[in-house]
Amino acid sequence: MKAAMIEKEGFAALVLRLRAQGITDLDLLTAIEQTPRSQFVPPQFASDAYSSRSIPIECGSFMEGADLAARLLAQLHVKPGHRVLEIGTGSGFLAAVIGRIAERVLTVERYRTLVKAAQLRMEALGLRNVIIRQADGTHGLQGEGTFDRILVTAAFESMPRFYAEQLVHGGSMIAPLITEGENCMMVRLTKTGSRFEREDLFPAPYLPLASHIALHL
Repeated sequence: MKAAMIEKEGFAALVLRLRAQGITDLDLLTAIEQTPRSQFVPPQFASDAYSSRSIPIECGSFMEGADLAARLLAQLHVKPGHRVLEIGTGSGFLAAVIGRIAERVLTVERYRTLVKAAQLRMEALGLRNVIIRQADGTHGLQGEGTFDRILVTAAFESMPRFYAEQLVHGGSMIAPLITEGENCMMVRLTKTGSRFEREDLFPAPYLPLASHIALHL
């Protein structure tokens, strides 16, 4: 089966699953359709690009299954004109989809290998409003102003209140919090004044946030 047909059928199956979950945002679904997932996964996993399973990528990292990725993006509520910060670029898929909706996306990753691969994918897709940097995202990204949305794909042990300074009033972030053991809950934190209002969303399988940039990968 040709790659284009696999992509088309994979996306169609994903849309059916998402609609069953109540995810019907046309702008989001269009952005996902315009961002071929098979270009973001290792070649040997191309047939799994639109499956719900996590996919291993370079540097011991992994790419969220298509269903979880869409749920995260749906909960982020990105709108045109938004400035978005992502902590944990990974394959770059989430940043690419966000970049089709938002005005600007700044995404940081601790692994140089992942940064370079994601940059090549953005160039191939013509997404010039997605900026990728190798940086330590433990405390967000200082000196870049404020953001309407922040997405973190590595887990915190406690509420990351220091992010309040990096969000606009009324802005929100989505991040996994470790609840007990290795269990994580995806939460939305909405800024009101200098405080966060917390809303628990759903369990998610994320690893703890690692500090410092990687020196060898």
